[in-house]
Amino acid sequence: MIGAKCKICRRAGQKLFLKGDRCFSPKCAIVRRPYPPGVHGQKSRPSRSEFGLQLAEKRKLEASYHIDERDLKRIVKEGSSTRPQNLDIADMIVNRLESRLDNVIYRLGFVVSRSVARQLVSHGHFYINDRRMDIPSYLLRIGDKVSIRPASKDKSPFKNMASHLEKYTPPSWIELDKQELNGKVIGVPNRSEIGLPVDLSMIVAYYSR
Repeated sequence: MIGAKCKICRRAGQKLFLKGDRCFSPKCAIVRRPYPPGVHGQKSRPSRSEFGLQLAEKRKLEASYHIDERDLKRIVKEGSSTRPQNLDIADMIVNRLESRLDNVIYRLGFVVSRSVARQLVSHGHFYINDRRMDIPSYLLRIGDKVSIRPASKDKSPFKNMASHLEKYTPPSWIELDKQELNGKVIGVPNRSEIGLPVDLSMIVAYYSR
């Protein structure tokens, strides 16, 4: 799986941070081989059409949040029809993606990647408001509390989490209790705080065709 995910970043031409700590190390594929898979050595990338650029950005977003075409299409459609007038479609897309349970767990620093979060949620290791939740795409709202199932706290990868979180700071819209190992949604995701390596305007244009 490491190779497959690294190829996604190489194809995109930038880090999408799909492998946690590995992405910040010299082992990162973009550092070692900053060219597309199947290309031997550094070569200029062929120019892309407007549609090709839009498609590339869409695929980067899907890879970043570990979702598929069907998930993203639904998010864009629902976001377009339910968003408040003072919120543009791009912000609504970010709001929904960031509010997913698997992403919130990642943003809390409990896991190294969203794919790991997705797996752990599916295995029932997390509670929402003290009730077990095993749906990674579940959307959290302001006031929702996320906690690790008590029976899971002594298991890997949670066993040494407290020391890992000592220097970690979550986004401002999430509150983290580093001692009790739980978190709470206290605000709305801020696009400027996320640093998403994707041009969302291209994705909006793709679904506006």
